Amino acid sequence: MKYTNNTIRINYLFILSVVILFCVFIYKLSYVALNDTVEGVNLAELARNRSTGKRIIQAERGRIYDNAGELLAQNVNSYKMIAYLNESRTTDERYPKHVVDKPYTAASLAKILNDNGIAVTEKYILDLLNQTGLYQTEFGTVGKGLTENLKRQIEALDLPGIDFIKTSKRYYQNGDFASYIVGYAKTYETEEGPNTIGELGIEGYCDKYLKGKDGSVVYQKDAYGYPMAGADKITYTEEAQDGYNVYLTLDKQVQIFLDNAVEELKKFNPEWITLTIADAKTGAIIGSSTSPSFNPNTLNITEYKNPLISFTYEPGSTMKIFSFMSAIEDPSGVYNGDELYHSGTINVADYTIKDWNRVGWGNISFDTGFTYSSNVAAVKLAQRLGKRKLTEYYEKLGFGKKTDIELANEASGNINFEYEVELASASYGQGISVTPIQMIQALTTITNDGTVLKPYIIDKVVDTNTDEVVYKGKRTELNKVYSTSTVNKIIDLMDKTVNSNDSVATGKVYATPAVRLIGKTGTANYVGSDGKYVTGSYNNIRSFAGIFPKENPEYIIYVAQKDFQGTSKNIGNVIKDLVESVAKYRNLDERPSDKDETKIVNVGNYLNTSLISSQSKLSNLGVTPIVIGNGETVVSQYPKKGTKVSQKSKVFLLTNGTEQIMPDMRGWSSSEVMTFASILKIPLTINGYGYVSSTNIEPGAIIDSSTDLVVNLANIDAGSLVS
Repeated sequence: MKYTNNTIRINYLFILSVVILFCVFIYKLSYVALNDTVEGVNLAELARNRSTGKRIIQAERGRIYDNAGELLAQNVNSYKMIAYLNESRTTDERYPKHVVDKPYTAASLAKILNDNGIAVTEKYILDLLNQTGLYQTEFGTVGKGLTENLKRQIEALDLPGIDFIKTSKRYYQNGDFASYIVGYAKTYETEEGPNTIGELGIEGYCDKYLKGKDGSVVYQKDAYGYPMAGADKITYTEEAQDGYNVYLTLDKQVQIFLDNAVEELKKFNPEWITLTIADAKTGAIIGSSTSPSFNPNTLNITEYKNPLISFTYEPGSTMKIFSFMSAIEDPSGVYNGDELYHSGTINVADYTIKDWNRVGWGNISFDTGFTYSSNVAAVKLAQRLGKRKLTEYYEKLGFGKKTDIELANEASGNINFEYEVELASASYGQGISVTPIQMIQALTTITNDGTVLKPYIIDKVVDTNTDEVVYKGKRTELNKVYSTSTVNKIIDLMDKTVNSNDSVATGKVYATPAVRLIGKTGTANYVGSDGKYVTGSYNNIRSFAGIFPKENPEYIIYVAQKDFQGTSKNIGNVIKDLVESVAKYRNLDERPSDKDETKIVNVGNYLNTSLISSQSKLSNLGVTPIVIGNGETVVSQYPKKGTKVSQKSKVFLLTNGTEQIMPDMRGWSSSEVMTFASILKIPLTINGYGYVSSTNIEPGAIIDSSTDLVVNLANIDAGSLVS
């Protein structure tokens, strides 16, 4: 064959092209072989990602406890059941990793689920197992939220291919209990798995402590992207670090008293209530109750602000405690308690400021002006002090700035006032704004010789991995504001306000023979949406600031409520009953019939012991055991081990029985009734004051969680009520 020059050239170019392409291929192949990254892609990582997967190991969220170690919040494990259907999971027929006998598996699962109260048919499960083309299947609602106990029962059946995915939810043992303090946490689904975030209260503030650090597992995956069966297919594990436990300063029993008091106040339809008790010597918050409130298990929230720290309002006459103290303290001699002034009205700039009764009480002393809650007295003293000095005192007390208590979303309030009339208003708690926690902080000056204490709610934070205390709440002194003589003077004035025989003294409805309570009342107007003060008989903010006992203060109590549609006596009766309950609980009750210092005993530990033995031990101490339930073993007790009680007290023993019997409550105090109802978690209504005279349920009747207990009290000797 004769080749032309053109043919030869074409063949030559073809051969050259092939050689060049071959060289390029060899170069590219060598480049890939010698380099980890090609065109920005890490080849080794790409290969690993195609053959391995990563699963997050969730850290256990820390628990929240009260000051006695009672559990308030914890994670509760639950499980989702799945079935592996694809035969590729099984690499050794002796140890199958997929569902083999589907009819037997369906029958076994249906039986055990129905035995545990989960209604499901065998056919429903078999239809799921008979699906084709699926690697795995779930079981719908019947396979979700399974308890640890049910999971173990199913595992004991040893059914090939049945597995579980662990989930958890946050659970609050006591429901609507100090809910704004404890707060709540929510779980969100992410690409890497569920993520739980604290969003209110301690759950939110301490999220960094409670959260812990998630771990992870890197595993080999099959062509479907699922983990390959067998522990040897795990290539890397990073252990999770569980969250820290948080212990609060809350006393569960005091919190129960507060919650019941708020329930009583709610009968008068206020828009909101905040009621708090603090340790007078340390600033620790012992209990705090609010309305509205919510159950963190159901998140029925209508108000996301915690009234204790986030509500700001004009405090009214409780502010006179501090304007009077500031005047008494001033070295220029502003205050003379015996000095007379004319009450009723005072003109300031273009305004006429009046006392609450409009006409006053004629010429009275400044001391009397405090006990009568005279606006005119407060204005005159503020004018003598002047804007600069009064502002400085208020600032030293902590008004106008956050207390930095360990709770999120705290408000600052506002104590800015410029003009003469604003100075006047600020002296009796109008035209400025505060929070309840600021009022409690300022009141600590009276119980700590003039020194302000920082309030706190966390007792300690404990690293669950090492048992190390990583944070410890403590008494923290801030400013020395007032002298001893000033403190003693205001204590005397607050005592006269509550305990004098003067019929005009504004705090007389709070006096109780149980303990010497001192205090000051307050009523304040508030501004409506139109920028003007709202008018109306019940359109105000009513408050009371109290301290007890007078001689050796243990507790500070502060209550404020908006639009309370009742009388001062209504508020006084509820707060008196609360104070008496706390006094009795803490052995502060000074009534001869309730106090016997020579007969104080320590409560022992009766948990997991026989009922007969526990009753015998208590009887030997002279204490009355109250048995709840028809069981033979004590599973819970109140008060807790180590609590000091008088021999006239009752110790409640909850047994492992299934039936609860109504005791004879005649002669019980309201606090004892509250304890009983709290232990059984039954609705309670208390009518009247004093000791139990009758109940709506006969002694010996069977009661349960649906029982509504109604108790009637009478102001008569407790002993006469018991036959």
